[in-house]
Amino acid sequence: MIKEEILKKLNSYNTNTLMETLSIEFVDLGEDFITAKMPVNSKVHQPYGILHGGATAALAETVGSLASAYFLKSKDKIVKGIDLSINHLKSKREGFVFGTARPIHRGRTTHLWEIKVVDEEGNLISLCKLTNIILDKKQ
Repeated sequence: MIKEEILKKLNSYNTNTLMETLSIEFVDLGEDFITAKMPVNSKVHQPYGILHGGATAALAETVGSLASAYFLKSKDKIVKGIDLSINHLKSKREGFVFGTARPIHRGRTTHLWEIKVVDEEGNLISLCKLTNIILDKKQ
């Protein structure tokens, strides 16, 4: 399957979810990463008119969890985030942010991802670590 088809399929899972509400879209993937983008507008602002940290965290957990699920390539497993840490380094008022998940550790039962959230110019907005647990899907 070519990259555009894979991204289209991954984006189809966003329908009627928080990801659709926040307009998160998967835009790139490679052998060891997945990238999603999210618009920065009033839907994701906090009262000071800048990107809400919770929206940034939602982007990070979305792309990191999807990365675990995608790279597992198993229909018998499910992925759940169990720990998210995030450092907000720069504010953003408008435009887009991009979260790219890259693995630190991919074990049999846990995955650890680093997610860098950057703006259109590559400025680091937030740095995140996400731990996912890999569980057997209940029949």
